[in-house]
Amino acid sequence: MRERRGEEEEEEEGCRGREGGMEGCCCPIRTRINCDESSPVRHGTTAVDHTRSAQRYMSSEPKRLCTDNMTVKKIGTHNGTFHCDEVLACFFLRQLPEYKDAEIIRTRDPAQLAVCDIVVDVGGEFDPTRHRYDHHQRTFTESFHSLCPEKRWVTKLSSAGLIYLHFGRRLLAQLTQLKEDDKHLEVLYDKLYENFVEEVDAIDNGISQCDGEARYAVSTTLSSRVGHLNPRWNSKSQDTEEGFKKAMVMVGEEFLDRLDFYRSSWLPAREVVEEAVKERNKVDTSGEVVLFSQGGCPWKEHLFALEKELQVETPIKFVLYPDQNGQWRVQCVPDGLNTFQNRLSLLEEWRGVRDEALSELSGIKGCIFVHAGGFIGGNKTQEGALEMARRTLQAAAHSSANGSS
Repeated sequence: MRERRGEEEEEEEGCRGREGGMEGCCCPIRTRINCDESSPVRHGTTAVDHTRSAQRYMSSEPKRLCTDNMTVKKIGTHNGTFHCDEVLACFFLRQLPEYKDAEIIRTRDPAQLAVCDIVVDVGGEFDPTRHRYDHHQRTFTESFHSLCPEKRWVTKLSSAGLIYLHFGRRLLAQLTQLKEDDKHLEVLYDKLYENFVEEVDAIDNGISQCDGEARYAVSTTLSSRVGHLNPRWNSKSQDTEEGFKKAMVMVGEEFLDRLDFYRSSWLPAREVVEEAVKERNKVDTSGEVVLFSQGGCPWKEHLFALEKELQVETPIKFVLYPDQNGQWRVQCVPDGLNTFQNRLSLLEEWRGVRDEALSELSGIKGCIFVHAGGFIGGNKTQEGALEMARRTLQAAAHSSANGSS
């Protein structure tokens, strides 16, 4: 799936200017320069102001008013057909106090771009010390990983990714009122890149999701919907200004909605799972069973991530939680997010058996069922559900001791 811009635009943008060197990034771990985390992060000699305001901004239209004491800042980007990456980059910048009233100058005129305070997606130059963030020059190959080696993403950055990498923590601190050194902000920073911004980077750079021909087309990505706001080829008016403003509103609303979800739902779920993982040895001495006192919490993604972060040596095999009827479930932990294979399934002889027959077969009171697939079972009590997990663990240990598979 490629929704990239026309090659004539790529060539026109790519031949302008020079590429600036990357002298540092705003990652908490010092990579290219020595950063003092207690002070403003610096790119070369230019300090980035970390002042935050309590107001949540979502400005989309250029503000042209100024006072006697302040000159309106200018954000430069290219004119003509607009794309999701520079629209999103401009939205990000307009959420920051120093750019909230900035005028957006859409042009390819080098003279006009030269007087802009910051330029994105045009100019053929990448130089954070001068706030120039283009990615079209032939020599540009940067990814999140290349600029922040502790981050794993290797997708080539677009202007959206460049602005997010350099300003994203300040952006999220501004919108959430979390402090920049809050561990939750760093989790949100990573999550929003991986599940929002990286897609925009990949599409703008023409990077396919998979090798070979896709089985079907996805035509409703954020990038494609931004593209549809451009004038049609046969429209009488080819003015793109109104569409650009609409696109900024659209990408802004979606980003803020995603941020709200991750902060108000996804992040609290992660905290619940983290606490359960840390307390697992109190549930069972094996450390292979976790318990949630409340059901309904999405746990799989968080469990896999936290096992790595907390360096859990013995993989967790079972999760216990109450259902809507006040009864208890024992669910097997899968091998991964996208597989039906379990790390350890409930005993084969229990599968498909229910109620008293299951209790009699297993010797465990209060059994309700074990699914025919062996991935989940139920019991009337927490103790009964835990015993179902324990019996399965004991059987697996005994089988392993006897050399069985």
